[in-house]
Amino acid sequence: MAARSELRRILRLFHPYRSRLVLVGVLVALSSIVGLASPFMLRAVLDDALPHGRTGLLTLLALGMIAVTTLTAVFGVWQTYLSTAVGQSVMHDLRTAVYARLQSMPLSFFTTTRTGEVQSRIANDIGGMQSTVTSTATSLIANFTSVLAAVIAMIALDWRLTVVSLVMLPFFVWISRRVGSERRRITGERQKQLAGMSAIVEESLSVSGILLGRTMGRSPALIDDFARESRGLVDLEIRSGMAGRWRQSTITIVMAAMPAVVYWAAGLTSASGHQLVSIGTLVAFTTLQAGLLRPAVQLLSTGVEVQSSLALFGRIFEYLDLRPDIAAPEKPAELPAGGVVGAVRFEQVGFSYDADRKVLEDIDISVPAGTSLALVGETGSGKTTLGYLAARLYDVGSGRVTIDGIDVRDMSFADLSATVGVVSQETYLLHASVADNLRFAKPDATEEELHAAARAAQIHDHISGLPDGYNTMVGERGYRFSGGEKQRLAVARTILRNPPILVLDEATSALDTRTEREVQEAIDALSAGRTTITIAHRLSTIRDADQIAVLDHGRIAERGTHAELLAHNGFYADLLARDEVLAVA
Repeated sequence: MAARSELRRILRLFHPYRSRLVLVGVLVALSSIVGLASPFMLRAVLDDALPHGRTGLLTLLALGMIAVTTLTAVFGVWQTYLSTAVGQSVMHDLRTAVYARLQSMPLSFFTTTRTGEVQSRIANDIGGMQSTVTSTATSLIANFTSVLAAVIAMIALDWRLTVVSLVMLPFFVWISRRVGSERRRITGERQKQLAGMSAIVEESLSVSGILLGRTMGRSPALIDDFARESRGLVDLEIRSGMAGRWRQSTITIVMAAMPAVVYWAAGLTSASGHQLVSIGTLVAFTTLQAGLLRPAVQLLSTGVEVQSSLALFGRIFEYLDLRPDIAAPEKPAELPAGGVVGAVRFEQVGFSYDADRKVLEDIDISVPAGTSLALVGETGSGKTTLGYLAARLYDVGSGRVTIDGIDVRDMSFADLSATVGVVSQETYLLHASVADNLRFAKPDATEEELHAAARAAQIHDHISGLPDGYNTMVGERGYRFSGGEKQRLAVARTILRNPPILVLDEATSALDTRTEREVQEAIDALSAGRTTITIAHRLSTIRDADQIAVLDHGRIAERGTHAELLAHNGFYADLLARDEVLAVA
């Protein structure tokens, strides 16, 4: 039942291209019909033209055979072009749909899913379907049409020999279905193995993975892990290749023996003095029989391939069926004509990643436009989650987050990303030029705008001093740049975006004191005149914040200015004392 449902879903993928598929079917039918003329012309050659010396008829029949071959070749070329174009279009639709669905998934999905697994679904699973999608539909139509046309022609020649030829077909169909089920199960196992191997490659052959493996002396162990995954894949490939091979070979042997059975039956009747068919009819019939057996075997094999591909489609449909936790509003709220001012309010906000533990509870904070809020607290207190709620990287479990009185859930994703900029501790740079990395925030930015943003982030002089300047390739994940340089590039990128609200996620926590000061100066330039929510790790960076909220186990323990909280001598004073001890150490 599930297989039928998946088949219907697969067929719906071809629905936008049904007109082209109809044309493919017409070409296939024409090719099959035209091809049927050859056996009948062959019978006329053997029974009429040659025995009676009719050279004119013989010439016409020979030219007819050449014309049939030419026409079927032309039809075949057009059929191949159209079917390949349809198949590749379906592949494009699948790849794009999976990528778009993954782009809509929340951060929690990617924190619990290995990158190699995601890449394997897009590359290996969709890639493995290519031959099925591009050729199977045409192969099914072509082979089915050929089988049907051949059977009709064989009946027209002699129905008794046709019965002898077709008596074993139901048995062959049953065997093929058994083989298909086995291949489908093995294919599912193989794709899981491929996903595991892709995950190892992604994690261990990245720059970070190589550094970790070598510094920890784990390279030999990683090689062993990869070899074990690869050996498992070898075993599955062998099982897949051999699945039902003896059964399929039996089908091939029996079908190949059928012409011999026909000759034997015809020979027996001739020996008894009752000639069943003429020599021309016998040769034409066995020619048709060969034309039947070849597409029949291919049709059964295609059925097996379809069964195997269902496992691949099933894995892709799993991703397409994912429902993002964060949905775009059906009717996005219209922003004020004068633009967003930038007032942020957390109203009785609650949040949890799972039902067992609440991360945030009853958070109520107002951040007036143009002011700064610093979030501090122990690790795991919920400060990063609270900051990310403003950018709607997560959705609140209860309460709401508003910008200028508008619930962020009512804002379009485009408006929200233009309104709230995030600079995180882990800066991600594309493997592209410096200019391309900056223009990721604003694709139409001019060189002057790039330079101005870089100057504001205090990174322009360094970029200009590089051999290729702004055309310098940053390397994978920006490994040609230091941590402080990457952070300043991230600040420059956000300056180009020019959002009225900033979320700074411990942007200087991993830097040394000098670099931290340089990056902090760039962040101060970025924050000027903007509403800023700073997720603080080092408390020395947030002394001048307009208000500081201290989180403890998901609740606000204290709130006020630096001076007010220090005078209160509570959580904040304790955190500050520990921070200063660590700074001295």
